Amino acid sequence: MKHIIFTPIYQERVWGGTGFAKHLNRELPEGKVIGESWEIVDRPEAQSTTAEGQTIRELIASDPEGIMGAGWPADKPFPILVKWLDCQEKLSLQVHPPAAVAPELNGEPKTENWYIAHAEPHATLMAGLREGVSQSAFQMGLQSNNLEPLVHSMDVKAGESIFIPSGRIHAIGGGNLILEIQQNSDTTYRVYDWGRVGLDGSPRQLHIDESLKSTDFNDFEPDTLKPTGGNQVLAESDVFNLNKIILKAGEFLCFEAGSPKILSVVSGKLREDDGSSIHAGTNALLPARDDFSFMALEDCELLLTQDFA
Repeated sequence: MKHIIFTPIYQERVWGGTGFAKHLNRELPEGKVIGESWEIVDRPEAQSTTAEGQTIRELIASDPEGIMGAGWPADKPFPILVKWLDCQEKLSLQVHPPAAVAPELNGEPKTENWYIAHAEPHATLMAGLREGVSQSAFQMGLQSNNLEPLVHSMDVKAGESIFIPSGRIHAIGGGNLILEIQQNSDTTYRVYDWGRVGLDGSPRQLHIDESLKSTDFNDFEPDTLKPTGGNQVLAESDVFNLNKIILKAGEFLCFEAGSPKILSVVSGKLREDDGSSIHAGTNALLPARDDFSFMALEDCELLLTQDFA
């Protein structure tokens, strides 16, 4: 069984654009403002599908141990959601509920990691609170419509990465192309949206009470991981582990069977030993049952997501 690639599911977002055409060489739906490309997803409302028309749910149900490893229940969803984000404008200030809080809010916890594949000059991210900001100060800022000075903001460049655990307040600034690896969840609570209206012209829904219950008010001024020029651990958590891998043209990358992995090609091109290739922008599922061997056809920047089963 070789690597598995799914057809992207494009999502309209008020802050999106046409960046996937420019940066990922994608053909996008005409007349749509595309902000997200869901690359691997196993949810009732969204199913990744192969070129042959098989859904990820059907793949796992038909061979759970072959895809996911020993002991994986046939009806258990794929635990990771992979997406590209084209952030032409600033996203809402938002938070995802921690596991201890999510059930009472009828939501799902969502821990994620952002890898910045491209950033325009002066692109920024917001994550965590400014040092010393209290919950009461945050609520006062919310009431006075002046939250932005209370949230930690940072300039960012391509190659940087930041881990966003559930409970961390955050927003992505305009001018960022981001590869997001996240828990299989679609629960987002918007606390502030800069007075913006949605694609339908109406103000977008806010979730003030849920946001305040979900926010970690002891989370101050996290920073991005800066690129080192070589291989790098980007995230280690109980949800997934994420590594950056740099390959020079002609070098090999090999994996033994036993557990599933996701190989994301940020830049460059790889050839699998069966002759098939994967190029920049691709997110490939590597099933547990097989060994894999890839050769870099050109210099490559890769992300490897594992230990999520």
